Amino acid sequence: MSVKNGENLVILGKSGTGKSVLIKCLIGLDYPDSGSINILGEEVLDLQERELNKLRVRIGFLFQSGALYDSMTIEENLAFPLARHKADLEENEVKQRIDDMLNEVDLHEVNQKMPSELSGGMKKRAAVARTLILEPEVMLYDEPTTGLDTITSKGISELIIDMQKNKKMTSIIITHDMNCAKLTADRIIILKEGKVLAEGSYDELEQSDDEWVRSFFEN
Repeated sequence: MSVKNGENLVILGKSGTGKSVLIKCLIGLDYPDSGSINILGEEVLDLQERELNKLRVRIGFLFQSGALYDSMTIEENLAFPLARHKADLEENEVKQRIDDMLNEVDLHEVNQKMPSELSGGMKKRAAVARTLILEPEVMLYDEPTTGLDTITSKGISELIIDMQKNKKMTSIIITHDMNCAKLTADRIIILKEGKVLAEGSYDELEQSDDEWVRSFFEN
């Protein structure tokens, strides 16, 4: 498979078919048995740990759980990656980046709140903000709307679209949420037993001659 610059690519498939493993392989959290992974001009499987870590800074990864640090405020959560990867920033610059990023994901005045004080949708937005604060070139979303109500899920999907438009971001979105897929996808790939079975636009795949492919689009 390939992903175009600035494209939102959605990957669908039944549970256990390899969707999450696929995006973990893209950043070296898991390794394939064979093949090649080239991302941002780098051959991932050939990289040493130091080179791999440099590449990871250029790739944002939104985990399904959001993975915020429970013992840190939202501001501290966002400051953490900056301290590790942008240590040359002045304190006022860090504060400004955090404020700007939280505003961008429509989270106002939550800087000093703990993750436990936020709703599910707000936690996801905060997690997106923390990932985007390093200005990645590629974004990987693992089930971004899981566990959210319909309205909140739509808000997260719209946020993904905003990131694409405002930051010219390339994104790969793993989801079971067909509303999210319909809203965000420029192109969809469907996996079956670890292999690409079909690809196309939402409308093309919804009208597929393959009954198994069409089953994803049936209410």
